[in-house]
Amino acid sequence: MKTTLKILRYTRPHSLYFVLAIICAVISVSLTLYIPVLVGNAIDFMLGKGQVDFVKITEITVKIAAMVALVALFQWLMGHCTNVISARTVRDMRSDIFRKLNRVPLSYIDAHPHGDLISRITNDVEAVGDGLTQVITQLFAGIVTIVGTLIFMLSINVKIALVVVILTPMSILVAAIIGRMCAKSFRDQQELQGEISSYVEEIVGNQKTVKAFAFESRSAEEFGEKNKRLFKVGLRAQFAGALANPCTRFVNNMVYAATGIIGAVTVLNAFMGMLTIGQLSCFLTYANQYTKPFNEVTGVLTQIQTALAAGGRIFAVLESDDEPADDDKKQIENVKGDIEFKNVRFSYTPEKPLIEDFSLSVKSGQQVAIVGPTGCGKTTLINLIMRFYEVQSGEILIDGVNTRDIRRKDLRHLFGMVLQDSWLMHGTIMENLRYGNPDATDDEVIAAAKLSYAHSFIRKMPHGYDTVITEGGSNLSAGQKQLLCIARAMVLNPPMLILDEATSSIDTLTEIRVQKAFRKLMQERTSFVVAHRLSTIRESDIILVMNKGNIVEQGSHEELLSKKGFYFELYNSQFSFDG
Repeated sequence: MKTTLKILRYTRPHSLYFVLAIICAVISVSLTLYIPVLVGNAIDFMLGKGQVDFVKITEITVKIAAMVALVALFQWLMGHCTNVISARTVRDMRSDIFRKLNRVPLSYIDAHPHGDLISRITNDVEAVGDGLTQVITQLFAGIVTIVGTLIFMLSINVKIALVVVILTPMSILVAAIIGRMCAKSFRDQQELQGEISSYVEEIVGNQKTVKAFAFESRSAEEFGEKNKRLFKVGLRAQFAGALANPCTRFVNNMVYAATGIIGAVTVLNAFMGMLTIGQLSCFLTYANQYTKPFNEVTGVLTQIQTALAAGGRIFAVLESDDEPADDDKKQIENVKGDIEFKNVRFSYTPEKPLIEDFSLSVKSGQQVAIVGPTGCGKTTLINLIMRFYEVQSGEILIDGVNTRDIRRKDLRHLFGMVLQDSWLMHGTIMENLRYGNPDATDDEVIAAAKLSYAHSFIRKMPHGYDTVITEGGSNLSAGQKQLLCIARAMVLNPPMLILDEATSSIDTLTEIRVQKAFRKLMQERTSFVVAHRLSTIRESDIILVMNKGNIVEQGSHEELLSKKGFYFELYNSQFSFDG
């Protein structure tokens, strides 16, 4: 019920179409209910041999044709209004969930499979829209039909009308029981659809790796297993949903049969009030129309249950906690680049401590290299500086100001980032290079591209800087993508830099050139360089050697080699070989 109310709240801005749909439903159903009266009158004008009044029947036939045409018109208008409500609700819901994903902490995105989140924005929202269309259409017409037929039946014969009213709720009871039985199956079905979307997104996005490791058959088996589970759950859900309609139809047909029997007896024996054959025909039509809304609702029960299950998944995202607002924080200006860590402690999960009692002081303009084995906390340190994750205790200071006291967007604009995983959006090369600095001129962008040695290959592209990059940069090599990311950081021209294996996909000759460009860019800028290839960080002012979340060694390249400690072992392991 809560999910239903939340979905209906999204329809409030479109209340005008709501009112129009109700008006159209009232007119359409009223005209539909008037047609049986005309049919009944026509029947009463053709009882007995030689008693057919063709003039009256012709007049009634013309009226029926006009009523049918008007019913079709107002049903179309009601359908149009309903579709507008549904489409705009889906649009608003999809926009809200996308904006929500931009407001949640990075930890929320990391904790949920990306394919599942995509499925909620696409499949689940679409399921809500389909369910909403069915509910509004059936609800409006259904309520008006039930009220209208009830009034017409009471005006013809009160006692027979009461028989219909007493028997009909049996179909509602049957539908409610079946609906409760299949609700869990539909929730499981939506969750499994999200799981499959996540798996497909992962396999398709890493197809080169799948083929390189001959993982095709294994991935097909895993997908087949997930698909089989979805088949079983989906079959159970669809069977339960499909069971509702024939069950309620059976109950409603019993009502119809009871009405026909009692009505026929009334006509023949003239008890329980006078009833003509035409009125009986009209009454039977009303009895059928009275039960029709119950049949229609149970007929779309599958879509309704799917929509409610999908709505629950959508609102689970929409109601998650936002990243705390910090518009009241300080705006830091004229940054020199002094960075200090004071007794920082952080862990992704409480039972697995990662960084404990970490302290470090970096002066403006210094280049800090961070090295260590996989999982030692190198990238985590970068995430803490950028406030993608918050420290659990301790402080990180920039020019003496706690980063918690600086607005996140201002803090993140202080850094230019080049990561090992290159990210490029669908758009032109020029648009991608301007991503961090939309106000940069063409000359500034081209100068940055030349400095990063990307200009030469950009000129060879079909349309130069106006060449459109496909989604994820699939029409570029890994090295070209990384050079563009480096150029994008240079266009931003930030006071501080973060380079996380920024040259891992570049050939040796280009790497030497780019390292020279980086040295120019890093002049008078505080820089953090996460490196696995230790040959690239020899000239760093400070090398932090991390292991298990702690700095185990610290110093220049020569100093650390002379100590013959952990760094010495790491360095020699990269340059040693078996004779």
